Amino acid sequence: MIVLTKMNDEKFVVNHHQIKCIEMIPESKVIMMNGDYYLVHERVDEIVEKIQTYSAQVMDIHRELTVVDRR
Repeated sequence: MIVLTKMNDEKFVVNHHQIKCIEMIPESKVIMMNGDYYLVHERVDEIVEKIQTYSAQVMDIHRELTVVDRR
C-alpha cells in the first residue's frame, strides 16, 4: 500500500497492485483496475519510487521471516 495525495491535499492509501495505469495530464491520473481513478499531486516517477520502496520493504520482511523459519 502506498500513500498518495489527492488534489484537495487529502492523503489516502492505495493498493498498488490494483493500479492499471497512470496518465500524465499534467497532474497524475491514477486509474485503477475497476475503472475508478484519482487525480494526485505526486508525479509518475514519485509514484513508481513509492511502489519500488514498498515492494523492497515487503521483500525484506519476507526474507527475514524465511531466515527465522529455517532455524
